[in-house]
Amino acid sequence: MRVPPAGPVAARLSFVDRFLAVWILLAMGVGLGLGRLVPGLGDALAKVTVTGVSLPIALGLLVMMYPVLAKVRYDRLDAVTRDRRLLVPSLVLNWALGPALMFTLAWLLLPDLPEYRTGLIIVGLARCIAMVIIWNDLACGDREAAAVLVALNSVFQVIAFSALGWFYLTVLPSWLGLERTGLDISVWEIARSVLIFLGIPLAAGFLTRRLGERARGRAWYESELIPRIGPFALYGLLFTIVVLFALQGGAITSRPTDVARIALPLLVYFAVMWAGSMALGKAVGLDYPRSTTLAFTAAGNNFELAIAVAIATFGASSGQALAGVVGPLIEVPVLIGLVHVALAARRYFPRPTAMTAEHAPAQEGSARV
Repeated sequence: MRVPPAGPVAARLSFVDRFLAVWILLAMGVGLGLGRLVPGLGDALAKVTVTGVSLPIALGLLVMMYPVLAKVRYDRLDAVTRDRRLLVPSLVLNWALGPALMFTLAWLLLPDLPEYRTGLIIVGLARCIAMVIIWNDLACGDREAAAVLVALNSVFQVIAFSALGWFYLTVLPSWLGLERTGLDISVWEIARSVLIFLGIPLAAGFLTRRLGERARGRAWYESELIPRIGPFALYGLLFTIVVLFALQGGAITSRPTDVARIALPLLVYFAVMWAGSMALGKAVGLDYPRSTTLAFTAAGNNFELAIAVAIATFGASSGQALAGVVGPLIEVPVLIGLVHVALAARRYFPRPTAMTAEHAPAQEGSARV
């Protein structure tokens, strides 16, 4: 599942892969249309939930993440964990700058809409552990680095989410003389979300590679098995998008002005976080794949957790929940656009040495730079 630049590589892609951005936009449109035109569809999809997330969305996320995590070469993760130029900036971007930036944008651009403002601050606190893996893979980022950073975000999410929510919604507004809001979410609820949406596909991907390589060897695994299971990441992504937007299609299409107000700080947030992280990666000497991974893991957000927290705390029909839903409405097209920007920016990074190329994960249908 690739979105490489136009040229000989793109010509070798399948029809589905070549127009991935089109299919994503169509999936969003289909979901919004179904949610608007089919009475009761959103309620039906929301009846059964997993950690506050609709069961169909949960299944779509698991199917989406499994093939990408099955591609990770787990025996090379130690090379990532030793790279402080990657790990330290990632922690700072995700857990210091990201939440602070969203807090600032929410108060600057939504001073008169407290429910939406609170919802956006919750989105900023929920660092991405799921869909970012897809964006990173599409942009030819470093899969092993993405696996490590996502795991690191997961640990910090369990430890820090509640404390940061209390700080940004209660303590900091009090210091600044602003309106305060409470956030009631337990550490166990966050840990359960992480275990389901990351733990299950991670374990499945690891076991698939371990058992597959043991039975038939790495060459067979990467040339035969991976191409067979790889397309399911795309199918899971498109299914998730359709269900996600069908779930809130009525609310989104009936309140376009509110959606536009919520979208503005999100657009600024994604652009600033992604561009700043990409520039930082290049400045500290990271190559293109790891700079790309740094950028997408810093810019993406865990909308599953944000929506679940907003619904659990404020209710499914609240403005906070709507702000959480608008998050992926803006994030999906923006980050798929940034995939193309990233691929175009490869020319500004040094070409890899033979050693780098040897250790870069293979990408089906696309060549590493």
